[in-house]
Amino acid sequence: MTTGTEESRSVNFGPPRSFRTVLKSKVKETLFPDDPFHLLKNEPLGHRFLKTLQYFIPICEWLPKYSLSFFKYDLLAGITIASLAIPQAISYANLAKIPPVIGLYSSFVPPLVYAIFGSSKHLAVGTVAACSLLIAETIGELASPTTNQELYISLVFTATLFSGLFQTALGILRLGILVDFLAHSTITGFMGGTAVLICLQQMKGLLGLKHFTKSTGVVDVLKAIHENRHEFNWKRVVIGVMFLIFLQFTRFVKKKKPKLFWVSAIGPMAVVVAGCLFAYFAHAEKHGIAIVGPLKKGINEPSINRLIFDPKYIYGPIKAGIITGLIALAEGIAIGRSFAISTNEQIDGNKEMVAYGLMNIVGSMTSCYLTTGPFSKTAVNVNAGCKTPMSNVVQSVCMLMVLLFLAPLFSYTPQVALSAIIISAMLGLIKYKKAYYLFKTDKFDFIICMSAFFGVSFISMDMGLMISVGLALVRALLYIARPATCKLGNIPNSKLYRDMEQYPGTTTIPGFLILQIGSPIYFANANYMKERILRWARDENELAMALEYSVEFVLLDFGAVTAIDTTGVESLHEVQRNLECKGMKMIIINPRIDVMDKLMVTKFIDKIGKDAVFLSNEDAIEALRFSVQGSKQVNEEGLKRS
Repeated sequence: MTTGTEESRSVNFGPPRSFRTVLKSKVKETLFPDDPFHLLKNEPLGHRFLKTLQYFIPICEWLPKYSLSFFKYDLLAGITIASLAIPQAISYANLAKIPPVIGLYSSFVPPLVYAIFGSSKHLAVGTVAACSLLIAETIGELASPTTNQELYISLVFTATLFSGLFQTALGILRLGILVDFLAHSTITGFMGGTAVLICLQQMKGLLGLKHFTKSTGVVDVLKAIHENRHEFNWKRVVIGVMFLIFLQFTRFVKKKKPKLFWVSAIGPMAVVVAGCLFAYFAHAEKHGIAIVGPLKKGINEPSINRLIFDPKYIYGPIKAGIITGLIALAEGIAIGRSFAISTNEQIDGNKEMVAYGLMNIVGSMTSCYLTTGPFSKTAVNVNAGCKTPMSNVVQSVCMLMVLLFLAPLFSYTPQVALSAIIISAMLGLIKYKKAYYLFKTDKFDFIICMSAFFGVSFISMDMGLMISVGLALVRALLYIARPATCKLGNIPNSKLYRDMEQYPGTTTIPGFLILQIGSPIYFANANYMKERILRWARDENELAMALEYSVEFVLLDFGAVTAIDTTGVESLHEVQRNLECKGMKMIIINPRIDVMDKLMVTKFIDKIGKDAVFLSNEDAIEALRFSVQGSKQVNEEGLKRS
């Protein structure tokens, strides 16, 4: 007769769950790990509708609670990020080889969309340098931005549409896991390599070169600079260096005095204003100092009729849209989450994907190109004290005022000033300290980072990204195909069993070999796991024979085995048969529910017997200890092995 305590410690051999139950559980955990609708439980129908609306359209949640006390902070933050957005918008549009007014538009429409659908109160929406250069590189292969500008711009709008559709699809299907394949080391290396490319690209404007290479590779750019060195304009160099020194000084002030963040925020605007005044009064063009040129004021016409789906051109926009969309998601979500953590808040990555996607879809139809959440603007937004996404609305209104009334004033902006602004911003993306940290802590992560850095710098942006992601996947596959397996020993005077390599003071139990399996068992690693277990058994038995006893039980701790497939089950059958031939019995310890279901369905439990399955190593050893026989009597406390 068994007691209640004994029953509670017995293994559950209940019938396997149905396919429908397992599928429902897996889908929920895969697509809804955060259980976003838990607040709807036990709510009346009306409240459920309201909560659902607030979930999908976050502005419905924060706007009814909005107050004047919040607005004064958001107003200041919005004006501050707008002052940074104006020069950045013109500069990055120049980098993407599109008219500056499109850059300004991209900080007008998308922030409004994000304020409605975005879930982060910190994120400030705008264009980014890396995606701007990538768009120029990819679309430039199909159409020239100078000789065929109309087609080029239309393809940029089309690429933005595909980027938005891709981002929205990922969010709706809750496939945020794809963004996780862009490891932090990959992003660090990619951004650093892109920063180097962008800085070198700006040498044309900074040095005053008339002839330059269309390639973005470091070698080609350096070669072009050397070959055209006779075209250097010393006046542009002096002005550009002065602007660059000023911008770096403002960044230094911000670093030393964080409360003076606004000095760095208004630095680019100060450079643009100073450059415009200089160009106007000094007649800069007569001295070989190029300016942005005419900027028309007013509202642009919708660009929906400019989208191109001609099979002749469609590959380029799709390629640019997917790559830039993925990079924009990775950067924006990472930035949003990092600032949310500082205030103990949670950002829903899938909702953010939908918000980014919608703002790029709408943007592609309203004369905008790709936008996301840049780090510089978001940091300024946070430091300025933003309280809600209303700061993006303020930014948008400010940009509207610029488009309606002030745009022509920026037509005098010297190109060298834009080059200085871009170079200053890019220098902050070269994270050499982070690379050194990776080198000191994880050599493989460092290799992944450097592969992205040098791949982007010397091959191309997309190839550099692919190489780095490929290496990261190789690393993940190595973890999958060669999972950790260790031999467990007993910590003296306790009932704990731990890795003997990690805890040298642990002891073995005569007649027992305890192995811990550290991952799911399936086709990718089943053969390795089989060979590793048999090798452990062989080596341990050789040691035991030297001490005149033998290993009779091999305990496989399945506590960390979350799943097993049919190939894995077959490998267990082979292990069981091999061990049986050597006079050893396989014992399964603590199988998880998914594993137990599969072992029951495949009749493996029937094969080894229910008496070979235990809840813990302690239970198994206690039950089997008295059946252990050997030709030599050994101490029950075991033999200490290192």
